[in-house]
Amino acid sequence: MSEFRKWLPPMNALTAFEAAVRHGGFSRAGEDIGLTQSAVSRQIAQLEDILGVPLFDRIGRRVRLNEAGRSYSDELLPALDAIRQATGRASGRRPQRTLRIATLPSFGMRWLAPRLPQLSARHPDLVVDFAARSQPFDFGHEDFDAAVHFGVPQDWPGVTMDFLFREEAVPVCSPEWLAVHPLRTPADLLDAPLLSQTSRRDAWARWLNAAGVDARTLAAGPAYEHFLMLAQACAAGAGLALIPTFLIRPELEAGTLVIPFARPLSTDQAYYLVYPSDGPGAGPLMQFRDWMVEQARL
Repeated sequence: MSEFRKWLPPMNALTAFEAAVRHGGFSRAGEDIGLTQSAVSRQIAQLEDILGVPLFDRIGRRVRLNEAGRSYSDELLPALDAIRQATGRASGRRPQRTLRIATLPSFGMRWLAPRLPQLSARHPDLVVDFAARSQPFDFGHEDFDAAVHFGVPQDWPGVTMDFLFREEAVPVCSPEWLAVHPLRTPADLLDAPLLSQTSRRDAWARWLNAAGVDARTLAAGPAYEHFLMLAQACAAGAGLALIPTFLIRPELEAGTLVIPFARPLSTDQAYYLVYPSDGPGAGPLMQFRDWMVEQARL
């Protein structure tokens, strides 16, 4: 077998893995791609056998993506999406009522995905494909109709940006960690393990300064690319993190994360729906745009 084929797993296994990552489990992944839960499990087991490492931790009847699985998905999923885009461009056609939307990963999972049934109920013939993107891109070179962006309008020149909403990030940690490391004042955080999101490494310094604490001696801590990875690390007792409240409502309600100081960090940055400057027109993109703006106002 050639080296090329040796390191190219079967597409069925890759598709099952991608769906399991996207849905957070084998059962819903199977519903998405038309397989039974056991068939998805077999496909992923085949992939794990090829790689020589487990990609999911099996906890009773549940599965959870582990560190090796996260690292693999971070590299694999953009590659699969690139294949889809290349195939779409090569075919030269796309269904008229289909949109492709790029979204920030954590935003897509926690804010957008739970609302999609409402979009389907309003526009049952509208098909929306989503892919994860964390940075601005050139719409002329990417097969996307729109994107969700967090920042300021100056971040992404030459496009139209519709304001969605601002966020408030709060310090969180696990209740077990807080019981062992009681915090009395914000200054106590200078000696605590502070975790960051990779694109917001200065967030803790800004939060401490706003709380009246000199953060010039603040040591850099571990950073995670996605907020939900950050939330999992906090829930496991790795330390504290600043995370937008709308992304961690389930953890706050379940008590797996707690807020030691009710001091939210606010900035001039916000979430925007971004699309080419020639406008959404009167078709599917306008319908999606109107729905997104309406949802953001609720």
